[in-house]
Amino acid sequence: MVPETFRIWADGLDHPEGVAAGPDGRTYAGGEAGQIYSIAEDGSSTVIAETGGFALGIALDAHSRIYVCDLSHKAVLRIDLANGRQDVYSRGSADTPMRTPNYLAFDAAGNLYVTDSGDWQAENGLIYRISPAGLTEIWSREVSEFPNGCCMSTDGKALYVVESNRPGVSRVPIQSDGSAGSPEVILALLPTDVPDGVAVAADGSLIVSCYRPDRIYRFTADAHLEILGDDPFGVMLSAPTNIAFVGSGRDKLAVSSLGRYHLLIGDIGIGGLALHFPSLP
Repeated sequence: MVPETFRIWADGLDHPEGVAAGPDGRTYAGGEAGQIYSIAEDGSSTVIAETGGFALGIALDAHSRIYVCDLSHKAVLRIDLANGRQDVYSRGSADTPMRTPNYLAFDAAGNLYVTDSGDWQAENGLIYRISPAGLTEIWSREVSEFPNGCCMSTDGKALYVVESNRPGVSRVPIQSDGSAGSPEVILALLPTDVPDGVAVAADGSLIVSCYRPDRIYRFTADAHLEILGDDPFGVMLSAPTNIAFVGSGRDKLAVSSLGRYHLLIGDIGIGGLALHFPSLP
């Protein structure tokens, strides 16, 4: 069941999928009609932008500009809250346009990794990498089984990627020249699991949220898998998709509930790995 340490935090959202911590200490989430929400510590939320599409994964830079995977626009959009400007950051590479941009993560150098899930059970997903200058290239086609959530490893030398159709999590090395190494499956889940989101804890654990069943796993650095939360009724954990460590100390876990209208927040006893908020042009 869902531990008592979890509670409904931000309510009244529109089927949120994306959730991310910002450099300003606030939390950001997206809605299925393209809403971008800013969420205060007390859980109150404000719509600060609208894409007119379907907001999936979210990331922020040092200037609190928001980068969002928009399913309807088939693009990564960038929203500058300082002036209200919204533009297309990437539609894919020159020869391969985005189809299902889903999740994204910055590395320390300001490269943005974007999973494009492709089609369900078609093994045609891929990962893009967008340079700080805005150049988009296909980084890997080897993580193809509906690549979804992604995050940087603790040492910054690899990208962890959820493959929803595998189902499991793969580790993709980042080579010295920036190219992708051969992926390694580090976590294989049950055939009935549909993992979606992933975040790294400060102790190296991976926290993995599952769209189905309504569950959150913790996969420790010594390869032990445990269930952090399970909701067979889908009331609190309701199709949990993206997850993020939030708060000033990144000591709380925020969980989106695509099947309902809220974010959960909980104390799982460990904090999150610091994120990269690059200063980009």
